[in-house]
Amino acid sequence: PGPRRLGGWLAPDRQQAAGALALVLASTGLALVGPWLIGRAVDAVLSARTRELAWVAAAFLAAEVVRFGAAFAQTYLMQWIGQQVMHDLRTTLYAHLQGLPVAFFDRHPVGRLVTRLTNDVGALGELFGSGLVVMAGDLFLVAGIASVLVVLDPWLAVVALGAVPVLVVAVAFFRGRMRVAFREVRARLARINAHIAENVNGVRVVQAFHHQAANERHFARIGEEHLAAARRTVTYHAVFHPLVKAISAASVGLLIALGGLDVLDGRIALGVLVSFIMYSHHFFQPIQELSEKYTILQAAMASAERVFKLLDERSELPEPSSPVPVPARLRGEIEFRAVGFAYQPGRSVLRGVSFRVAPGECLAVVGLTGAGKSTLIHLLSRLYDVQSGQVLVDGIDVRAYPQRELRARIGVILQDVFVFATTVRENVRLGDESVDDDRVRAALARTRADRFVDALPGGLDQPMDERGATLSTGQRQLLAFARALAHDPSILVLDEATSNIDLETERHIQEATAQVVRGRTSIVIAHRLSTVRHADRVLVMHHGEVREIGTHRELLAAGGLYERLCRLQERSASE
Repeated sequence: PGPRRLGGWLAPDRQQAAGALALVLASTGLALVGPWLIGRAVDAVLSARTRELAWVAAAFLAAEVVRFGAAFAQTYLMQWIGQQVMHDLRTTLYAHLQGLPVAFFDRHPVGRLVTRLTNDVGALGELFGSGLVVMAGDLFLVAGIASVLVVLDPWLAVVALGAVPVLVVAVAFFRGRMRVAFREVRARLARINAHIAENVNGVRVVQAFHHQAANERHFARIGEEHLAAARRTVTYHAVFHPLVKAISAASVGLLIALGGLDVLDGRIALGVLVSFIMYSHHFFQPIQELSEKYTILQAAMASAERVFKLLDERSELPEPSSPVPVPARLRGEIEFRAVGFAYQPGRSVLRGVSFRVAPGECLAVVGLTGAGKSTLIHLLSRLYDVQSGQVLVDGIDVRAYPQRELRARIGVILQDVFVFATTVRENVRLGDESVDDDRVRAALARTRADRFVDALPGGLDQPMDERGATLSTGQRQLLAFARALAHDPSILVLDEATSNIDLETERHIQEATAQVVRGRTSIVIAHRLSTVRHADRVLVMHHGEVREIGTHRELLAAGGLYERLCRLQERSASE
């Protein structure tokens, strides 16, 4: 990313940034006064000029006090700016992530995305908070000291500034290597975060299958890769800083020798040499600080590449140029026309799928695992786009609707219910202010979820543990039903929603939803065929194709795939 793009994040705080820069320049200018005053003080002492010595001491004290105030103010402003930029960038990045399609998250581990939002954004915040403005001040100080040295004595200035070309060569040598090393550190850290996130989420499986030892070996391996990359940055850092100090020491030593001879010859006053030595020391100090800030800059640029690459990710599901407004209440007609789809090129999941669901109809979709049942729901909600054919809702291609409005009209209840670490009320409302407590309680009552919610110490205000760990599978399912019903969708989708609950809980859900689905288009996907007997029609999927469609009795009488599936399940249940 170029400086203009990075600088664009300072635009909202440009006045504060300008103030911080002005304070840095003022503080730097005052730093130029000190060595000159000390040189004057030395000459005043040697000449016994008491009044001049008092004046110089007062001026030095006043300059340091003002410099302290300016340094305090600019440090506060810069840190304030850095925190603000970090907040704005993290908020923008999070909002951008929320809008990316599901296919993007299929390709990117969660841990790596967390690294972008935390470590990488933090590195950019450090750059804005203590890097850019200070670097500008250091550059100004270097230029100011060089100018003062030339004015004091051009010959000694050549001696003092002779080390600059050597420093330029050293910076050029280390610059590319340090940037590559920091990029590798960030990449390895992202892998560590991804591994941690994955295995913390799957800790029950890890412990159940005694997979700890293998996980520890894998973590140790990626940890060693991170360590090796970090050691390279430490090596460059350890060599670069002492190198700057060595060049500084050599330059000052040479200056003392040659300048001392000039003092003995009477060509310059001792005060001038003292000022020269102090200026030379101050000359290399900002250069050394620039090298440290350069380390921050390299780390930030490596992070910026990753952050802006993520911000440049474009949705693979673009919004329509001329969107069709979604009515507050859809009629609920659904049609698939010769739909073809593949998650990966060359591996078709759906092939020429065509069917229609009338408004208010309940369609059950059954089939073996991998038949493409859940994919139908993904395409209906436009989590993915079809590669061929069309998916229509109320006669309009779903790609013509605004995505957010379309999904707001479709209630989806998944087999793997996600419970957020917030209150019961917010887990049902999901941030929708229009869903008041009455609607929340009514939805809980319809799904019989009010029985366990009322038993919680906090009721609706009871905080849930992460992913609803303290709830049973059946309770999470009931909460998901309440969540869908509270939003009163035009279309209701149940994706394996009753496959992981006991028969008693399933009976309660079926009793509650039987009334809700009446007059509302609904699609029920299930392995347990007993749950779809009362559907208006049953669609049988097999290897990504529609094999049969009809009522439960019609399909049983036909003696086809559906009849065989029913017979197999009945035999399994009896055994």
